[in-house]
Amino acid sequence: MNRKLTVYHGSQQIVETPKFGVGKPYNDYGQGFYCTESNELAKEWACPVKNDGYSNQYILHTEDLDVMHLTRGHYNILNWLAVLLANRKFDITSPIGRNARQLILSRFLPDMKNVDVMIGYRADDSYFSFAEDFVNNTISLRDLNLAMQLGTLGEQIVLLSERSFGQIEFVGYEIADYRKYYYQRAERDQNARAAYQSQKKDLRQLTQDIFVLDIIREDMQHDDPRLQFVLSE
Repeated sequence: MNRKLTVYHGSQQIVETPKFGVGKPYNDYGQGFYCTESNELAKEWACPVKNDGYSNQYILHTEDLDVMHLTRGHYNILNWLAVLLANRKFDITSPIGRNARQLILSRFLPDMKNVDVMIGYRADDSYFSFAEDFVNNTISLRDLNLAMQLGTLGEQIVLLSERSFGQIEFVGYEIADYRKYYYQRAERDQNARAAYQSQKKDLRQLTQDIFVLDIIREDMQHDDPRLQFVLSE
């Protein structure tokens, strides 16, 4: 990972000085300052409504920061899901889902207490619905993993600690024209759903799939080879 990252924050405002302790606590990774390395994505995020927004550009210095990367190393999609469950409100519709939430949080939630910056998938719109479907035993682990790999949202870079806010410097901003980026954002979500639905399964794949109920019944742990097999595909 580069020690100096160029990152962008999409917003309805120009944000010259990001402030620690500001923002919604129930975002993907909790309260923090959410960025991306893609200027185009930041412009989409800046236009959730039909108003122009701003892509704010920064330099983030990471050399002295503790960075957790949820899509690399020994972390996997279940660790990412546990972080979501710890922060966002899921629509859990069954006893299986309630048991699954408790198990995933107890077994797969990484220790985040000293983390300055977290990097991982963005659970936006359709992608969050895929995560909900897995917890409710509607789709398999393979389905969830594939859906996120098919995604075109890239990774979000989130400043979590007060120390990280001292390592970001404002460069400038660009206007995001809602006439382009509001509709481009909606189109990206529609394309994600279409790409997911287009994935066909044969009988062999279905019998080898692991659902959250299987994880509960089989008492699977983080290093279970059956999980690792699916997640390595």
